[in-house]
Amino acid sequence: MSELYTSAWQESIENREAFWSRAAGAVEWSKEPSRAWDDARGWFPDGSLNTAVNAIDRHVAAGRGDAAAIIYDSPVTDTVETYSYARLADEVGRVAAMLARLGVGRGDRVILYMPMIPQTMFAMLACARLGAVHSVVFGGFAAHELAKRIDDATPRLILTASAGVEGSRRIAYKPMVDEALRTSNHQPDHVVLFQRDVLAAELVAPRDIDWAAMIEETRADPVPPPAEMAADDPLYILYTSGTTGTPKGVVRENGGHAVALTWSMANIYGVGPGDVFWAASDVGWVVGHSYIVYAPLLVGATTVLFEGKPVGTPDAGTFWRTIQRHGVKIFFTAPTAIRAIRKEDPSASFLREIGTGPLQAVFLAGERADPDTIHWLEEHSALPVIDHWWQTELGWPGVATCHALGDTRRRAGSAGFPVPGYEFAILGDDGKELGRDQSGFVAVREPLPPGAFRTLWNNHAGWEKNFAAFPGWYETGDAGYIDADGFVHIMGRTDDIINVAGHRLSTGQMEQIVAAQDGVAECAVIGADDAIKGMVPIAFVVPRAGFDADASLPARVIAGVRGELGAVAALKTAYVVGALPKTRSGKILRNLLRRIANGEAWTCPPTIDDPAIPAAIESVIRQDSAKVA
Repeated sequence: MSELYTSAWQESIENREAFWSRAAGAVEWSKEPSRAWDDARGWFPDGSLNTAVNAIDRHVAAGRGDAAAIIYDSPVTDTVETYSYARLADEVGRVAAMLARLGVGRGDRVILYMPMIPQTMFAMLACARLGAVHSVVFGGFAAHELAKRIDDATPRLILTASAGVEGSRRIAYKPMVDEALRTSNHQPDHVVLFQRDVLAAELVAPRDIDWAAMIEETRADPVPPPAEMAADDPLYILYTSGTTGTPKGVVRENGGHAVALTWSMANIYGVGPGDVFWAASDVGWVVGHSYIVYAPLLVGATTVLFEGKPVGTPDAGTFWRTIQRHGVKIFFTAPTAIRAIRKEDPSASFLREIGTGPLQAVFLAGERADPDTIHWLEEHSALPVIDHWWQTELGWPGVATCHALGDTRRRAGSAGFPVPGYEFAILGDDGKELGRDQSGFVAVREPLPPGAFRTLWNNHAGWEKNFAAFPGWYETGDAGYIDADGFVHIMGRTDDIINVAGHRLSTGQMEQIVAAQDGVAECAVIGADDAIKGMVPIAFVVPRAGFDADASLPARVIAGVRGELGAVAALKTAYVVGALPKTRSGKILRNLLRRIANGEAWTCPPTIDDPAIPAAIESVIRQDSAKVA
């Protein structure tokens, strides 16, 4: 056990004021906070700062303008480009000037619907400089989902690009933006579009503006001064799936965010000025916000912005090649990516041939890492592979092995130990703490540490629901247990949110879409185990009378979900069944469906209404598998 970790965690719980006040000293404040916590205003209540200044300007002022800030590596476009901190300051300043000319100011919202290109980072940081609130929407989402976010955030502008690149495919973004604006109630002032060489887009005057032309038009405009933001002013809104289909807009505040991420880089990952850090994620997700864009830059490190996939761009060696090429010290990815690499290269021949250079550790997050995947990577890389757990709501790790505090304890199947600042418990239905090795609700004691959400955009009542079931505790929505040695095990969701390749998706939302398809009488969508993606959604559909022989029903169901949610939904299988297993009270037995879909042993629960239904469903799955084989 690491004494550094133990003492840090104990102080963070027993004397949080001193602990976080000291951590705040690593951040540059316009006005130093006089205290760490206030019940009404949260963390660093009377402090003010600017996040972009902390991420860029202060490093240039300290004489590190020539140091590498961003390495853009895009195997799908055969591009590698490095941006120094000085060049980053200039690029962000020019985008800030463009946004200011278009009327964007403090408190305005700006939606970014953009791919993994440097301009996306420039725009996020420019919003931070101006005090505008950015909301990045993952480019894989369909127009319907984008429209929901437009209506909730009511942005002044939408920033987009002509296309994203997914492997060998070019995905046109502009048609999805146009469709979203056709169906949304709120209409932004303008759409600013960055034209990419891979695919051009047509602009609709006067609403649409060419990004490059606007940058040139405003080149003589002064760079806007950084806005002085209160610690509790919002930095960004990041939407996450809701169980009812309504996205939840997690609000991240400037002060706690900067302090927490700065602390995490030094004390979890061991990354500081000049180190190269790579989080192989997307800026549309919380990992991308925290550990591609903000955290590495806050500490003066070099961040890798990677536009590619773990396999196919061009092969299963692309991760190792990127790590070796850029001298990555710490690598962060999802278990799905490692499973995909292992599937393509089970003997790790690429890893042996290329090596890992100065890499010190691999961190996994985004979904539960199965022990087999961890063991495989540790065996072939000879490096510590550290699973850790957190959520969009938290913004940074809650459970981890704090590598930089000298903690080396790892147990495959566990995400590690509570990170300093977090006090975890496993609660029963009655809200009482359970003993070791007893499974229950994973909860975090209030107040949540800096960086965690303190509200939802336009929905504070929705935020309060996270604390309503167990007063004094944040209910994470996950189930798990703490073992006899103190390792925290996160076993899965307690609601209908499933994790597909690190993307949190709502099966309830999918069911609403499936139920709306012509010919569907009843349906259920469950998350089944998948060797590569961790989980995949599977639909079970009961046809309406007259549609029993409709061979197009499964394809229409799949197309309907993809049309509403986009390809990220990953629904590829829909079984047509005679009936769904239900309790006598009419509740669908989704856990039973999940066991059947996974090929696990199952028994009929005593509450089932018709014991013949599960076997009939199993037969449908078996017949379908035989057809594929």
